[in-house]
Amino acid sequence: MAEDAWLVVGLGNPGADYAGHRHNAGAVVADLLATRMGSRFRSARQRAQLLEGRLGGRRVVLMKPTTYMNDSGGAVAGVRGYFRIPVDRIVVVHDELDLPYGTLRLKVGGGDNGHNGLRSLRTSLSSGEFARVRIGVGRPPGRMDPADFLLRPFTNAERRDLPLHLDRAADAVETLLADGLVVAQNTYNT
Repeated sequence: MAEDAWLVVGLGNPGADYAGHRHNAGAVVADLLATRMGSRFRSARQRAQLLEGRLGGRRVVLMKPTTYMNDSGGAVAGVRGYFRIPVDRIVVVHDELDLPYGTLRLKVGGGDNGHNGLRSLRTSLSSGEFARVRIGVGRPPGRMDPADFLLRPFTNAERRDLPLHLDRAADAVETLLADGLVVAQNTYNT
């Protein structure tokens, strides 16, 4: 793939045991994008599932790391290096505890805010200056440990409109690719 390609990463944990958990919101959005691209992921040597094609009018490598969240940076760095994609053309889709459930925010850069996947990416890429599509999953109730909360399924009430929120996040990725960050922020930052 040419040097004008983008890398879109959906963060999550591998395996059926984690499939419905809050921490897998990014991976579910990647699955939605794969469907929109009309293809399926294939396993790659870089500890990832990959799909190459077009999305939002751009050449895209769509990726789901097959590592656990806290080790995802090495896989992303490997795919980035293989396809020679600069950090400023990486879009990471991930869950965000500090946003209320159903909220969506797009930005470039920033810290990891305690998110182990982002911490791993920032370390492995030696930069945090990639685009982020942040999917609000809410804060844990009471004194529940945030890690325990993220590794729980969405509630029945949340699952009713979850497909709408995840579909909207996939729309935001496509808008970011097609029209740029500012247009995507103006459209989707709620």
